[in-house]
Amino acid sequence: MRHTVRVVHGVPGRYLGLWILAAALAAALLVGGTAARAGGGEGVADRGAVSLLETVPIPGTASNTTGGKMYVFDISWVDQGRQTYYLADRSNAVVDIVDTNSDTLVAQLQGGFKGFTGNNGTSGPNGVTTGGNCLFVTDSPSRVVSFNTSSFPPAMVSAVSSASGDLNRADELAYDPSDNILLTINNADTPPFGTFIKVNPSTCALTQPTAPPPGVAAPDRILLNVAAGVDATNGAEQPQWDSGTGRFYLSIPQIGTLPSTGGVVSINPTTHTIEKTFAISFCSPSGLSQGRGQDFLAGCDTVFDSAGGLWSQTDPNTAAPIQVILNVVTGAVDPVAGVGAGDEVWFNAGDQNYYTASSTSPLRPLDLSGASDAQGAAILGVIDAEDKNLIQLVPTFNVPAVTGTGAHPSATAHSVAADANNNHILVPLVANNVYPGCLTGCIAVFFRPAKVE
Repeated sequence: MRHTVRVVHGVPGRYLGLWILAAALAAALLVGGTAARAGGGEGVADRGAVSLLETVPIPGTASNTTGGKMYVFDISWVDQGRQTYYLADRSNAVVDIVDTNSDTLVAQLQGGFKGFTGNNGTSGPNGVTTGGNCLFVTDSPSRVVSFNTSSFPPAMVSAVSSASGDLNRADELAYDPSDNILLTINNADTPPFGTFIKVNPSTCALTQPTAPPPGVAAPDRILLNVAAGVDATNGAEQPQWDSGTGRFYLSIPQIGTLPSTGGVVSINPTTHTIEKTFAISFCSPSGLSQGRGQDFLAGCDTVFDSAGGLWSQTDPNTAAPIQVILNVVTGAVDPVAGVGAGDEVWFNAGDQNYYTASSTSPLRPLDLSGASDAQGAAILGVIDAEDKNLIQLVPTFNVPAVTGTGAHPSATAHSVAADANNNHILVPLVANNVYPGCLTGCIAVFFRPAKVE
C-alpha cells in the first residue's frame, strides 16, 4: 500500500507537531527566555521571576574520588515535613544533607557508598527518597540502604541487595507508604529490572528481597522486557508512587527499536505486574514527578529535531526540545515546548510549578572543535503546572571533562528539588569559579518571590 504524507511548507505532517514546538522555542527565546501567558495562573508577570538567592558550599571529603571537589552527583530529594534536602553525592561518597529553612549544610552522611568509579553505572550513591522517619538510598553494587532520621545524623539501619553477583548500581527508587514497599530500579542491566522491597515503617528496616542474578525472574522482581509487557531497550529511569491510583509509575526512555518511542508504565505494587503503558514520543522519558491531581511531568532526556530525528549541533533541522505532562487517568499527553533535555524534574506544590534540570538543553554551549560539551550555562526550566506551558528559562552550569593536571569528568546540572514551604529551588552545581561559594561544588538555591501586588 502506498502511504501519503501531508506536507505543510516542507514539513511532513506526522512531524508537524515537532515543527510547531520548534517554532514555540524560537518565540520563547525572542522574549528573553520567558513565556509569560495571559491565562489564569501565576506567570512571571504576576509573581516575579525565579532568581538565584544564595549557594550552599559542599566541601570535599576524605573519600572523594574526583580531585577533592564535587563533580559527580545524581538524584536529590526534599523531605517537606522536615525541610531537609538530600543529595546523592558520588564524588564524596556521601549523602549531603541541607537544612532548607536556613539553607545550611548540616551533614555529609556516610553509608559505605561506592563513590564514583569512573562509570556511573557502577557508582553510588544514586537515588534518594524518604518516607515517614526513613531515608532510603541506592548504591552499587545493586545495593539499597535505609537510615532512621529520628536521630541526627540519621542512623544506618540496614542494607539489602537487589541482585546477586551484579556489579551494576541500583539506581532510582520510589516508596509506597500504603503498602510499605520500595520499588528500586536497576537501569544499567539488560533487561533493566525493578525490585520490590518490604519496609518496616517503624524501624526503617528492609527485608532482603529474592535477588537472583540479573535477567532471572523472581517473586520480588519485575523484568522490564517483552514478556513482562514493555520492551525497555535503553534502560529504565524514575519511578513515582501515586496514592490516588495506588500504582507505581515508571519512565521508560525507549520502547522497542525506535529511539523516538518511549513511555511511562503503571505497575501494580502487589501483583508486581505492568498494567498499562502510556506512549510518549520524541522525548525519551527520564525524570518523573507528580503534579496536580494525576498529572505527571515526564522529563525528556533527548532532544529531537523538527523532522523527528535525533538533534545534533550540526543538524540541518531545528531543535524541538520538549517536556511532557501526562495524565495517568485520562491518558492525555501535553507536550511543553521550549525546554529540554535533562534528568530530574520536580513539582513544587508551593508555587504550583514544575522545575526541570535541563542540563543537555540545545541552548547549552557546545564545542564543535571536538569535545561534545563546553563550559557554560545549562537550563533550569520553569513550567506552569496549571496552564501547562513554559514561563521561564534560568541559567545553571555545566563543565566539560579535563585531562592531565586537575583532571575531572564532565559534569552537568541535572538534578533539582524544591521546598514547598518557602519555594526554595535547590540545584546542585559542580565545582566552578563562576557561582559564588562553589569552588569545591555547591547547592544553588533559587527563589521565586510571593505574588506581586
